Amino acid sequence: MQTTRLGATGPTVSRVAYGTWQLGGEWGSFDEDAAKRAVRHARELGVNFFDTAQAYGFGASERLLGEALREDLARDRESVVIATKGGIRPLPTSGVVRDASPAFLREGVEQSLRALGVETIDLYQVHWPDPEVPAAETAGALQEMADEGKLRHVGVSNYDVAQMEEFSAVRPVETLQPPYHLFRRGIEDGILPYAKEHGIGVLAYSPLASGLLTGRFDETTRFEESDWRSRATAFTGEALRRNVAVVRRLAAFAEARGHTVSQIAIAWVLARADVALVGARSSANIEASAAAADIALSGEELAEIERIAADGVQVEGASPEGIA
Repeated sequence: MQTTRLGATGPTVSRVAYGTWQLGGEWGSFDEDAAKRAVRHARELGVNFFDTAQAYGFGASERLLGEALREDLARDRESVVIATKGGIRPLPTSGVVRDASPAFLREGVEQSLRALGVETIDLYQVHWPDPEVPAAETAGALQEMADEGKLRHVGVSNYDVAQMEEFSAVRPVETLQPPYHLFRRGIEDGILPYAKEHGIGVLAYSPLASGLLTGRFDETTRFEESDWRSRATAFTGEALRRNVAVVRRLAAFAEARGHTVSQIAIAWVLARADVALVGARSSANIEASAAAADIALSGEELAEIERIAADGVQVEGASPEGIA
């Protein structure tokens, strides 16, 4: 497994990271034991970087990840890099709201530490920018907790350039976690160049477009009601039809080179970002995804992938308040 240092100051991590949103309950039902086996198999494959969030089932994903990694954490804590995110608060009845206030972030950090079963979080990220809380307050609170030893590194997720600049005026942004895949390339014009210029590590989430780039779906695919994709415009109508057609062509491209379409999609992201966050509920899935770190795409292959993807539709993904 290839490794990289995240930005100028971050930890050294595997280029494929294990993402755990799918373990929080928002992606439909799953086998928890199989998911834990997948996490442990990721370690056997050389994956040392695991990303979760307080909002993924509000503790469910963090607890499952902590349980799956318990033996590794007890044997050699420094061999595992755990990232989590905070700043999304559940409302009393239903729904959530962004809350990056110092008080809620501190409460969230304490909850995450308990759920994960660790004394320090290796990378803590603000999950979404909160327009109601000045960035100086958010950054200052995280700096305080870093000084206390609760956090080793601090990053942000879903931030734009202006938001990162405002945050960094108080506490440097070390990492950025943006959505990035062949059907969602909005970060290329400003955000990626800014991150490179300022030594910010980029952890791309959803490199498989929430499953679109796995080749498992067609125009008739339907999801469980508890799966957020059942309400997402990216998985209905003309957008789905056109993107499924693109994936079929990409699958043929991948097969001719001895790879799967998922592996090609992840390798394409890794040609531009430091780390690709991939979700998996089975050992077979994480094994296939981890292998993508070893695929070196040539300039000609990258150009052909983009030529094929040009016939697709750019899509949005999930947000805290709803599904785009």
